Amino acid sequence: MAKAKAEQKVKLQKVIFSFEADKAREVFLLGDFNNWNPTSHPMNNNGNGIWKKTVMIPSGKHEYKFLSDGQWTEDPLNDQACPNCFGTYNSVLNVAPK
Repeated sequence: MAKAKAEQKVKLQKVIFSFEADKAREVFLLGDFNNWNPTSHPMNNNGNGIWKKTVMIPSGKHEYKFLSDGQWTEDPLNDQACPNCFGTYNSVLNVAPK
């Protein structure tokens, strides 16, 4: 039975993250879905200061932040947050299973 569960594929879902920072030179998306790696998800500027990144992540609760020119920032468009071990907050995203 455990082997059957291990062989089940995790279904990933497309999520689009957006962050407004018109003066930023670079913005990265970090979260538990990329092991908080500061280089794995660079965001793209649309030319008007809106940075976007599309990622495929599994369903469940995910914590994330943006790293804009070296400054950690919660998602200002998301009011769901939880405290982290650094005394600040991470944004929270709940991805429902399909």
